[in-house]
Amino acid sequence: MTGKGGNAGSRFPLSFWEVAAACTVVLGFVLCLLGVYLTMPASDYSFLKLPRTLEDLQILRDHLETYTIDYTAQVLVGYCVVYIFMQTFMIPGTVFMSLLAGALFGVLKGVALVVFTATAGASSCYFLSKLIGRPLVFSLWPDKLSFFQEQVARRRGGLLNYMLFLRVTPTLPNTFINVASPIVDVPYHIFFLATLIGIIPAAYVTVKAGIALGELQSIGDLYDFNSIATLFLIGIVSITPALMSKSESQ
Repeated sequence: MTGKGGNAGSRFPLSFWEVAAACTVVLGFVLCLLGVYLTMPASDYSFLKLPRTLEDLQILRDHLETYTIDYTAQVLVGYCVVYIFMQTFMIPGTVFMSLLAGALFGVLKGVALVVFTATAGASSCYFLSKLIGRPLVFSLWPDKLSFFQEQVARRRGGLLNYMLFLRVTPTLPNTFINVASPIVDVPYHIFFLATLIGIIPAAYVTVKAGIALGELQSIGDLYDFNSIATLFLIGIVSITPALMSKSESQ
């Protein structure tokens, strides 16, 4: 038994076909971005890179403002592909993309865009994880996965409320929820609804901050005590029906 466990832990967790499936998804995203690039005018696009700092984001915003007016469709498609790709493969930095949506499109359009792309990216991650994610999740987050699996099993009757609570509050990282949900048998319709509704408050806070991008000193300024307290209050309200139902059944 010990020998088998040692071999399993030392070998690469994905099979050849699982890696091939992931590479196919990557290729699809690359082809979409290539299509956007080919329809844009000849220019210097060296500014196009994933922002890692607020300074990077401001440079990207300054360059894209003109393109957003003249090539709105291409900018929208490119934005959506990049955001969904980052969500699908758990690449950090989507908070910068949410800020960019506010800076380029304003609050209402920005929130709608972020909610759409975040939900689509989370769904893509969900199905990719369902296909190839089990060995990776067990390898990377065994303890966290056990906790999540236990909580989901206990709250089957009010699972939507619990998933809403997780989406609204920072109790568990969204990337972990995306990749672990199919592993612990969270039905997709519950995952989808909780994601679609639950990310709206945080999306609003981030997108609104993107309008005044120059006033931000750090990403930490996004979520002050009042913002976090508000998110937890919304989360508590969302899970209260499930808690009341559980107490009545007892």
